Amino acid sequence: MFSERTSVGLDVHARSIVGCGLDTVTGEVFRRRLTPTFAGVSSWLAELPAPVAVTYEAGPTGFGLARELTGAGVRCLVAAPSKLQRPPGDRVKTDARDALHLARLLQMDQIVPVRVPDLEQEAARDLVRAREDVRGDLMRSRHRLSKLLLRQGIIYSGGRPWTGAHEHWLRGQQFPQLGLQTAFDSAFETVLLTQGRRDRLDKAITEMALNSEFTPVVHRLCCLRGVSTLTGFGLAVEIGDWHRFTGSTIGAYLGLVPTESSSGGQRSQGSITKTGNTHARRLLVEAAWHHRKSYRNPSTVMQTRWDQASPAARARGHAGNHRLHRRWEQLLDRRKKTVIANVAVARELAGWCWSLAVMDD
Repeated sequence: MFSERTSVGLDVHARSIVGCGLDTVTGEVFRRRLTPTFAGVSSWLAELPAPVAVTYEAGPTGFGLARELTGAGVRCLVAAPSKLQRPPGDRVKTDARDALHLARLLQMDQIVPVRVPDLEQEAARDLVRAREDVRGDLMRSRHRLSKLLLRQGIIYSGGRPWTGAHEHWLRGQQFPQLGLQTAFDSAFETVLLTQGRRDRLDKAITEMALNSEFTPVVHRLCCLRGVSTLTGFGLAVEIGDWHRFTGSTIGAYLGLVPTESSSGGQRSQGSITKTGNTHARRLLVEAAWHHRKSYRNPSTVMQTRWDQASPAARARGHAGNHRLHRRWEQLLDRRKKTVIANVAVARELAGWCWSLAVMDD
């Protein structure tokens, strides 16, 4: 419950901050345009009737201000932008009005806060997202190279692409036109450089996954099929505190539950909401495809991962692998599309990941 005297809303930008304080006793409103520094904000907060509580929207400016205010003893909530309630008839939007709106919501306890990670957790998350960006860069660079060859009628037919044999084949491509050869060399060089970036990030993530606060959770998550060290570390970093959820609520947080529009006796459900953490949702959807194949006993690779987990985690992972494969079979027997079935399995996989993450070693 809101217990402070003054509620403060901050509209934070890179070069300015607009603050609005609301005195809950007298109803007086305080407004100020501030410099985007902790010193500028804290000096203004000291002028307001104490005690003070602060909120601002999560955005590109990060969580540094929230950490500094919390360290100074000021309660600070970072609001989830998608959960802010706005009147549908409010068509005027300014920094001052946004700050006042935040202050009023804070006073009424209507702020839905996001979790503020510490510096180590945020650094690990930045590493995972950097790898995610490189994955997209590599896919685009490969497409550009393959389509350049396709326009010349050159198609690789020696097996799977982007292997060692495929790279050897690419190195042998020569063109009589100087412009075409230069374009090919540039596209091929981009692919090789991006692969090198990806490999360096993979190595850094693997090292951190084996020696960090996330290591126990990663070892337990890797008891499930489709969850390697990179995937397990990505899920552990993106979700952070698994105890915020339950097995039935984590799917909604990741946007894996269907949308719904119901009124009276009618109920209509659509595609998944796709809200929440996009990175974690993609990892789960990709991992869910691995459960389509039949499962009896763990493979050699999975047995190696199991050796790093506790017996309870191995038993839980074994049960989850059986259950998720049966779920695949049930959905296919009902003639569900494979992409729809995979998302349904991913939603259940999120629950199994949660049960392993909150498990005590």
